[in-house]
Amino acid sequence: MQKNLLLETIKIEEGKIYNLIYHQKRCDNSRKVLFNSTDRLHLSSIINPPKMGLWRCRILYAKTFYSIEYIPYKAKKIHTLKIVPSTIDYSHKYANREALNQLSLLHDDVDEIIIEKDGYLSDTTIANIAFYDGTKWFTPDKPLLAGTTRKKLLDEGFLKIKDIKKEDLFTYSHVALMNAMLGFVVLNRISIKDLQGDIYAY
Repeated sequence: MQKNLLLETIKIEEGKIYNLIYHQKRCDNSRKVLFNSTDRLHLSSIINPPKMGLWRCRILYAKTFYSIEYIPYKAKKIHTLKIVPSTIDYSHKYANREALNQLSLLHDDVDEIIIEKDGYLSDTTIANIAFYDGTKWFTPDKPLLAGTTRKKLLDEGFLKIKDIKKEDLFTYSHVALMNAMLGFVVLNRISIKDLQGDIYAY
């Protein structure tokens, strides 16, 4: 496999392709920033969506398309999370997730981790995150990755951005995860802990 391949994960359900406009925008931007590309790889030109079922359409690309595959999707169950400080950089959606996977393996006592960068919460390894204060949903101002679902919900005004520290967690009543496959999902009966042993329950 080529180095530095980029990835778009696109939800397909019963033949419907979700949020293609936002995936296309991210593809265009990543290629422009990383490869100085001014042309467009039209994602729609290579997607032949399965007509039945829920699928994860996985497109690898760089300057040109590399591969496409359709994988049956089943959501990961998440009940426990841990806040883990890290300087990891995943500002573009690279296919190589080795650094994220290694970080998760170091904390395999929980279902998922929340990465803390420079004292502020960013994302989990698989999804953007949001917190509800009883009136509005807030998502971290500096995400690990600018997800397509996050961008759509910000554009629609459903989400607001905010710097969030772990010390602020007690001010929120609900936690949600969002990505291309999950959409926006509020987590129920979960706990979030940090390395000092503090636990926040929702």
